[in-house]
Amino acid sequence: MSSVMLKEWRERIRTELDSVVDFWLKYSHDPVHGGFFTCLGKDGTVYDELKYVWLQGRQVWMYCRLYRTMDRFHRPDILEAAKAGGSFLRKFARVPGSGSGPWKCAFCLTRDGRAVKIQRTIFSECFYIMAMDELSRVTGDKDMQLEAEQMMEQLIFWVREDSSGLGRPQLPGDIPTNSMAVPMMLLCLVQQLTEGRGQEVVQKYRELGSWCVKQILQHIQRDGTAILENVSVEGAELPGCQGRMQNPGHALEAGWFLLQVSAERGDGELQQTAINKFVELPYQYGWDKEHGGLLYFLDVDGHCPTQLEWSMKLWWPHCEALIAFLMAYKQTKRPELLQRFSQVYEYTFSHFPDPDGGEWFGYLTREGKVALDFKGGPFKGLFHVPRCLYMCERLLDELLANDD
Repeated sequence: MSSVMLKEWRERIRTELDSVVDFWLKYSHDPVHGGFFTCLGKDGTVYDELKYVWLQGRQVWMYCRLYRTMDRFHRPDILEAAKAGGSFLRKFARVPGSGSGPWKCAFCLTRDGRAVKIQRTIFSECFYIMAMDELSRVTGDKDMQLEAEQMMEQLIFWVREDSSGLGRPQLPGDIPTNSMAVPMMLLCLVQQLTEGRGQEVVQKYRELGSWCVKQILQHIQRDGTAILENVSVEGAELPGCQGRMQNPGHALEAGWFLLQVSAERGDGELQQTAINKFVELPYQYGWDKEHGGLLYFLDVDGHCPTQLEWSMKLWWPHCEALIAFLMAYKQTKRPELLQRFSQVYEYTFSHFPDPDGGEWFGYLTREGKVALDFKGGPFKGLFHVPRCLYMCERLLDELLANDD
């Protein structure tokens, strides 16, 4: 495809990123208690004041990353918003009285910061770490960086040594599982904490990064013909619906995580595995041949998935697919990868963005109609859409620079 098409994509993506960020700057900030509202209706109206720690951390991270790396977002209002969100997190997110030590974070808070719910997982803590580390980079606050690293040590302990601190009871019928989300998230944190930090920090997390890659690669199953979301801790297929479950969007996200690692290491074999197994394969089985778009869940044996939303088209898998195919093309220049990007781009930009109210709808029917018309909720905030647009804009910048 010509540079004209690359420029057209970049212009649309750049415009869309500006619009999405403006939406959240306008509607999501809480001037009274700090932090961010994420339950935003079609027109930006707040329909629920609960604050979700995943999304608080993600929004702080996104603001900081834009402020730090893109000149047009290097603005006082964005920095102040990030700092206010970080202050809210540091004040309220951790719930040391929960019985899980000083590092456990809530999942959900009231508007004024009182804990409502705790999950028995590591993900609130993961996004707290991302927020603190990125905020420390734009403020120079070493205490935030230290806090991020200390919480990371706790996560590593929970995942690799003793998970009892998460509060999950050990039940006799519960099979220990390698869920792809856990090594993916830890790998993301390794990349976050080591970026530009020097060799000492890189060496500190090198073994963990390699472990995460190996854990993710265990999800290549059925003689390389399927990526399964859950496997045993030994890397074997699990019985039942849990073992047969496929999540194409998650596999695509893992694909570009692995592509980043392969580029850092100069590992051609890992690059090919990432593209062949985690980018092209999930697209092949996940793309809806009848209606277009990526299906949310699949059963590897063709049974009807038990998730009620399995056939819906959600915003974030399409975001991950755009990043994955464009990154894979940039690294290899294989034209079919750019063609796949183009196909996902056309579906995504003709279905998810709201030209009237701004931002993107997140939940479509299988046929591509808007099913839920809110712009933000308990799981959709300022993260997947702007991260995708931000990364794709930068990748297109690099591709066009190399064409000149």
